[in-house]
Amino acid sequence: MPDIKFGDSLPTDDEKKSVDEAIESYGPATIEVTERLVYAGQLRTQERRHLLLPALHALQHASGWISPGGLDYACRVLEVPPAEAYGVATFYHLFSSEPPSGDQILHVCDDIACSISGANEVLDTLKKEGYETKPSPCLGQCERGPAVFIQKVAAQDTVLCNVDPLEASELLDGNYEEASIKLPQAGSDELRLLSRVGVVDPESLEDYQLHGGYKALEKALEIGDEQIIEEVSTSGLRGRGGAAFPTGVKWKAVADQHGKPHHLVCNADESEPGTFKDRVLMENDPFALVESITIAGLAIGAEKGWIYIRGEYPVAKRRLSKAIETARDAGFLGNNILNSGRNFEIELRSGAGAYICGEETALFNSIEGFRGEPRNKPPFPTTHGLFNEPTVVNNVETLANIPRIILNGGKAFASEGTDQSSGTRLFCLSGRVAFPGIYEFEFGATLGEIIDAAGGFSGSGNLRAILLGGAAGNFVSPESVNLPLTFEDTREAGVALGSGVIMAFSDKDELTKTVHRIAEFFRDESCGQCVPCRVGTVRQEELLLRIADDTTVEAEHELFDDLAAVMSDASICGLGHTASSAIRSALNLGLLENRS
Repeated sequence: MPDIKFGDSLPTDDEKKSVDEAIESYGPATIEVTERLVYAGQLRTQERRHLLLPALHALQHASGWISPGGLDYACRVLEVPPAEAYGVATFYHLFSSEPPSGDQILHVCDDIACSISGANEVLDTLKKEGYETKPSPCLGQCERGPAVFIQKVAAQDTVLCNVDPLEASELLDGNYEEASIKLPQAGSDELRLLSRVGVVDPESLEDYQLHGGYKALEKALEIGDEQIIEEVSTSGLRGRGGAAFPTGVKWKAVADQHGKPHHLVCNADESEPGTFKDRVLMENDPFALVESITIAGLAIGAEKGWIYIRGEYPVAKRRLSKAIETARDAGFLGNNILNSGRNFEIELRSGAGAYICGEETALFNSIEGFRGEPRNKPPFPTTHGLFNEPTVVNNVETLANIPRIILNGGKAFASEGTDQSSGTRLFCLSGRVAFPGIYEFEFGATLGEIIDAAGGFSGSGNLRAILLGGAAGNFVSPESVNLPLTFEDTREAGVALGSGVIMAFSDKDELTKTVHRIAEFFRDESCGQCVPCRVGTVRQEELLLRIADDTTVEAEHELFDDLAAVMSDASICGLGHTASSAIRSALNLGLLENRS
């Protein structure tokens, strides 16, 4: 067991109380000295390491930072070496190692969508007013930016949207309300995943049931696990997080594993710049996600499911927590679900501001109480996932399709869309469109049709470029409006559908700054574990600066292509693989203005 060396700092009573409350449901934690060298004591220590992240959240919430005394107390209780715990605490953006100057910290989104809506002016205004502010990567509020995430001490976190720079300080000093959902396609018969959004009270189980809720779970228990997986396989459902892996194949691979517990993990760490679809589903239809996870967990033989939600989504977290508790009280979750003899529980685990934790193995490490660094693959999560046990990981949108597949059958689902891209897809529209928001279309709709549904191009000037798939995606020109948005057509066109981002830019926007912001984003979000990504993301930013200042850029372009190829081929995970994609496409389209 590693040496455990503590400092002389002492925790406050509030810090001790917060840590104790965060882990109290798991029972006594401390390992006796006589146990440390025996197998049982080591196992107990390993089993409780996953409580480190909740303990760190509790400390941050109690006093506004991770104090040395508070960190030492959490380490003593959980038997985690302080050096390791410090490494975890300093890995995340939302944990501070310095005491705050007041009772709140303002994280102002200055990423690509909010920037063109005036985020930098908001940031400057709040700084001049004396507020403790930090620039933040995308907060997932792209359709209603500029956005500010307010991290409070001993109070409920919140998010402000559509912030006017001239009214920012008044909003912070007053009583503000949570932004309500505005669904551009409200009332359309074409909606599937969004059919209950804005219609059903997200905090009412009864209302959810009146609109078809939990009928799918009842049917799933009737038809059995093998038939559930068969229907999902027949549906052709592919992952909606970007990788597009067949969902049924993944489920069957885990279900076929024997001898170890199985896990179902919902990846709700939606951090791709420009993406907000999962947030809309979680905030406005939380019971649907809880039902979907329950069906998926039972189908693969799991008794425990996890929702890993990004820390900047306080409304979604609160509503999901209530939905889980309400579903458990009503018999839809927990022991003996609907008198079936089946057991399944869901635990909500909050991230703390790290884009890399959207990568599935980095997410496992984060839940387990380690730094959110990706693991080498193979072995794959289907055999060695969370806690080194067979695990299915699906994102929110993917899982949200499950009840419809169970109720209507896999063939009905497969009849929508195209042969290789079945069902519907959620698209996140932002930037220079008339009506930003979340849209739902069957696969096969063209880029132009979806932009037209959002009211078309809006603003001064002309449409110059469209970012497709987020910061890890690609810029395309207005000539791509006839591109069908399917997995197969985007792959053939050499672009990525990704997380469904469609962000429009005009020829009046400073696209050089936008591309530089993407480069800064990947530089900051690289976990630093592997050299190609750690060094490559820094070098590509330097190259961009030289390209913008140099009239002779051919050699720099060749060097950038070599750098991008190394990152794509040799990085451990998808961050390094795609960190140059949008930047390379911008260079190819000539979107960077030369400053010479």
